[in-house]
Amino acid sequence: MARRSNTFTFPTLPAVSWQPGLPVHGAPTWVIVVGEGGLPAAAKEAGERLGVDLDRLYEVQQATGFSPTAGATASYPLLTGEVTEVLLVGAGDGSAKDLRHAGAAIARFGRGKDELTAVVAEGIDDATLQAVAEGVVLGSFAYTQKTVDTGKPVVGRVTLTDGSASERQAVLDRGIVLGRTGWVARQFAITPSNEKDPAWMAARATELAASSGLEVTVWDEKQLAADGFGGILAVGKGSTRPPRFIRLDYVPAGATKKTPYVVLVGKGITYDTGGLSLKPREGMVSMKRDMTGGGSVMATMSALRELGANVRVTGLICSAENMPSGTAYRPDDVIRHYGGRTTEVKNTDAEGRLVMADGLAYAVKELKPDAIVDIATLTGAIKVSLGSMLYGGLFATDDALADNLADAGRVSGEELWRMPLAEQYQELISTPIADSVNSSKGPGSITAALFLKAFTGDIPWAHLDLSSIAESPADRFEYSVGATGAGARLLTTWLTSETPTSGIG
Repeated sequence: MARRSNTFTFPTLPAVSWQPGLPVHGAPTWVIVVGEGGLPAAAKEAGERLGVDLDRLYEVQQATGFSPTAGATASYPLLTGEVTEVLLVGAGDGSAKDLRHAGAAIARFGRGKDELTAVVAEGIDDATLQAVAEGVVLGSFAYTQKTVDTGKPVVGRVTLTDGSASERQAVLDRGIVLGRTGWVARQFAITPSNEKDPAWMAARATELAASSGLEVTVWDEKQLAADGFGGILAVGKGSTRPPRFIRLDYVPAGATKKTPYVVLVGKGITYDTGGLSLKPREGMVSMKRDMTGGGSVMATMSALRELGANVRVTGLICSAENMPSGTAYRPDDVIRHYGGRTTEVKNTDAEGRLVMADGLAYAVKELKPDAIVDIATLTGAIKVSLGSMLYGGLFATDDALADNLADAGRVSGEELWRMPLAEQYQELISTPIADSVNSSKGPGSITAALFLKAFTGDIPWAHLDLSSIAESPADRFEYSVGATGAGARLLTTWLTSETPTSGIG
């Protein structure tokens, strides 16, 4: 029997605060963030406070191999005074991306420490300063169920300053919340599936709704059957742990009928064996994170009120466990989805699109939003196209929607590459038995997107296939090895921008 968590609490994050002017004393460890242009302007005064010639220290460290590439570090112990060490951290070209990496490096170095004081470039712009805070949060991530050697705790506090009298705490606070969405999505994805099932997802969504000012509705297996959610039911039939359909609603203060409305649809497969089209053992490893899309939608929804998003948003999570058994759905079965469209099953391991189809059809028929964005770890084929940890796949029927999402991807560091929706491949998913098949030979990520497109009506729609950025092979920059929680920061950045639906029509 699954061991269940009774409640979900937001993770313990490091405090990230702004200090106008250099602190008189500061922490035992000082961090100097160094870009390609050299030391920050406040380094001279900081060096005087510390009794260290930081220019000379930087020269010596460069001579021994340190360079200011993003995330590079070099530490130097101090033998006298209250400050015990100085850490140089590379900021690369000074972009938000490179400063996010620098923030993560600070967090990793700070594990087990109570406080760090970090000196950044004077006048650092808001987007870049925000990225530092995001990096500190993301680089602090840890998840373990070990009972021994559990590792050092996250740094207690990182105090940032540029030496000026400016007040920048609000910028850092936004970065903390954005980083937290990535952390929460990652924590959902990395939770083992003996604990995590569709009911667990529904419980977590209910708790997040209570703490985030959202409305929540959950369909159990009986209500799913009564309302005709054939795709979600079919995929969940083989498991003893039944499926769920979860709806979260955010309405901003002062919303009117003219307030833009967006629906997110997330794939919530809490474990994917492939069903009767059983995966090999190697293919099942990491399939606990096949609900990354649904987890990212939940994490995004939890941040909207705190960050003041000015659009209405509904998040739909289509959750099931794909297992083989005597009750499992079979190749050649025909499924009737929400709204009536039919699918002939050719591969039970192409299950994500079957549950997502129900969510999309529901959004079109019942919600009628201005735009729909679905998010999933949908195909291995996208990794063949785009490789690992560089880009997620973006398919869209509306150029403005695609551009807005791509811009948010660049800002958040979860970058997207637009893929074609080539109608010439439609024939590859045709069948005389039903409206479509769920799997075929050919360009797998494109045919999967075309399958979903049929359920989106004439509403502007984008499909994010993030399998290519859902699993980090190593501890690098803001990611630790394993599930990345891909998509949460991207969606949150997009939905909390000033005009997320600009140009969409």
